[in-house]
Formats: sequence, C-alpha cells, structure tokens
Amino acid sequence: MTQRFTLHPTTPQLRLLRQAAEILGSGGVIALPTDACYVLACRLGDKAAVDRLRTLRGLDERHLLTLMCRDLSELSTYAKVDSRQYRFLKEWTPGPYTFVLDATKEVPRRLWHPSRRTIGLRVPASAVARGLLEAHGEPVLCSSLILPGEDDPLTDADDILARLDRRIELVLDAGGQGFVPTTVVDLTGEQPLIVRLGCGSIEGMVARGLEASMLRVRF
Repeated sequence: MTQRFTLHPTTPQLRLLRQAAEILGSGGVIALPTDACYVLACRLGDKAAVDRLRTLRGLDERHLLTLMCRDLSELSTYAKVDSRQYRFLKEWTPGPYTFVLDATKEVPRRLWHPSRRTIGLRVPASAVARGLLEAHGEPVLCSSLILPGEDDPLTDADDILARLDRRIELVLDAGGQGFVPTTVVDLTGEQPLIVRLGCGSIEGMVARGLEASMLRVRF
C-alpha cells in the first residue's frame, strides 16, 4: 500500500521529510507538491526507479525528465552554465521554471536528450520540495504528474492515492495543487527561448524582448 505523509505546506515536518528521503534512497517513486504542480520523483542514479517513473507517465526514452536541484551551485554540477546563463538563472530561481541546458558528464548518458545532449533542470521555491531535496542530499529526477492519455496533472493527494495506490511508495500531501506545470525556458541558444508557457510568469522576460513560442513540451 502506498504511504501518505501529511505535511505543513510552508513548515514541513523534518521527521517526515527524512523518512521520505529514505524511501527515495531505497529506490522508491514518490509524488510530491512543488511550486507548480504535483510531480513524480525518484533518485537520479536508480535506473529501475527511473524506468518505473517513465512507465507510470507513459514516456519513452526520448522524453526529457527534469532534474530538481536545491540551488544554483548544485545545478551547475549537472549543466554547463556560462556567465550569461548564470545571471539569467540567478534572476529567475528559485521558482516555477524548468531550464533546458547542456548536460555535463555528471548526468547519466541515458538521461540526455538523444540528439542534443541537454537536460531539464529546476530549482523549486516550494518549502516541501526544497526540504525533501535537503534531506535527500542530492537532486532528484521528476516529471509532472500527468497520467497517460490525460492533459492535466493530478492535483489532490486523495486522487493520487486512488489512481496510483501500490504503484508508487509515497504521496507527500501538503494540500491541493494547481493544474499548471512549470514554464520551460531553453537556454542553449543565443537568447533564452520560452518553449512552454506554464505557471511561471514570463512578463519580465517578454518585456526584455525574449522570443516566445507556443510549442508544447512535456517534462
């Protein structure tokens, strides 16, 4: 049976976060709220857990997963970031944004985009997500909790338990979440390119003349 931990959304209980981190470390797949929507998450280096996550989402190996990090110093371990990109990231993190960057060798090759060698990364503002990352001690792989054949993510812990009971190890319940995933910004070109409009505001980016596209990309 899938476990459920009920957490305070802004001051989550450290004891429960440590237990959740232990479940991640032992190969578990968990559902947790972020500053965007609920996501499925697992340990970066656990191939079996990553494969389970892809199966739950109905994703093939060509679909990029997102690496969720505690801060920019951690992010720079897994992505090649120049001074221009770093200034941009510093301005827009933490927050509900996913950034596409060139992957370093610290990222397992099987997680790279097959033709571009890129990786999606984010630094969340959510107290629950950040607390879990701190307790876990390293980034986690995640993907918006959108089940196969559906357009919107699951937003309520009761629904997640009903739909995924015995298929994941844990649900972190910190209250209902929104329907909208992160805004995705590709930083691999000369100028940042918005490739998915999500819950992160882009007004400041567009005001500076950045290119926006309505291309739909799922992370």
